[in-house]
Amino acid sequence: MAGGGGGRAWPRVLLFGDSITQRSFENGGWGAVIANRLVRKCDVLNRGLSGYNTKWALTVLPKIITRPTDQGIIAAVVVFFGANDSALKDVNPAQHIPLPEYAENLKHIIQYLKSIGICEEKVIMVTPPPLDVSAWEKTCIAKGNKLDRCNSVTKEYTQVCVRVATECGTDVLDLWTLMQSENQNFSTYLLDGLHLSEKGSIFLETHLWPLLEKRTGNLPMIFPHWSDIDHLNSQASLLR
Repeated sequence: MAGGGGGRAWPRVLLFGDSITQRSFENGGWGAVIANRLVRKCDVLNRGLSGYNTKWALTVLPKIITRPTDQGIIAAVVVFFGANDSALKDVNPAQHIPLPEYAENLKHIIQYLKSIGICEEKVIMVTPPPLDVSAWEKTCIAKGNKLDRCNSVTKEYTQVCVRVATECGTDVLDLWTLMQSENQNFSTYLLDGLHLSEKGSIFLETHLWPLLEKRTGNLPMIFPHWSDIDHLNSQASLLR
């Protein structure tokens, strides 16, 4: 299908999250795979912020995305926080965010996006993945730290994320539940107990893509396919 490019900005998919998002373009990670799927249809922007919780994310969000001049420029926004918010308060107070505040921060993120013209139908929430406590404890000890997360606590943050998404009318990908229901040995999805392994990245992309495809499937190819270019009058084909 031939498509336009012209002087208009290309549509965008925004990936907004913590280190699991920041790392998603490394070594064929889930963000890179999505970007490849959408090549010449829209730009996929990695706005992953390693170590960030929803409080800090909410503060910087207006600097990351402002009101677009063309409301159609944003095809989708993936919001993927909770792995740091769920850190244990007594061990890691810097990253910990209490559950009620986590819920409010997620709501405010969605409300801000709506205020700049990005409706809830374009937003996809992703819960934190499950935590392999044994592996993450080894990672913490290797860094001279105490274990600062617990999978049962991560479950509580997952449940809040799902509830907020339901209340606000956005889609949600419950990664915590999916990874444990489809594979009892979910540790294979995790690199160090917290961050995604290659297998975990593939798992996330496989489940996230159908939600993104609903929002990007009708986007035309940017600039025509080479076979649609009239070689005798290429400017007419390329600039229409």
